[in-house]
Amino acid sequence: QVQLVESGGGSVQAGGSLRLSCATSGSIPSGYCLAWFRQTPAKQREGVAFIWIGTGNTYYAESVKGRFTIFRVNAKNTLYLQMNSLNPEDTALYYCAAVPNYLSSCGLNDGGARYGDWGQGTQVTVSS
Repeated sequence: QVQLVESGGGSVQAGGSLRLSCATSGSIPSGYCLAWFRQTPAKQREGVAFIWIGTGNTYYAESVKGRFTIFRVNAKNTLYLQMNSLNPEDTALYYCAAVPNYLSSCGLNDGGARYGDWGQGTQVTVSS
């Protein structure tokens, strides 16, 4: 089991940037996927991006492609989500999540059902 703690959320005006962090409880083995999800009261949980630790491959939801970047810094045991060109539709509670590949492949299209480890979330609010 992986412990995850998000930080870095806040309020920003449209067009601005934020960097979210997700500190993990230790180094993540290569056979894991780490992902970012977001949720608002009006919408189901939405996958934002994932990174496959084994290869470094990344994948993004269409709604954030070209604006968000997921990456990790091994030395800090931290996953990041760099968010640029933010708009009010990006307002949500953002979560990081993890799943070992022996349980499931990486993915974003199931609302996070395949991910067993979750952080507590960090709020992002974008004003117009």
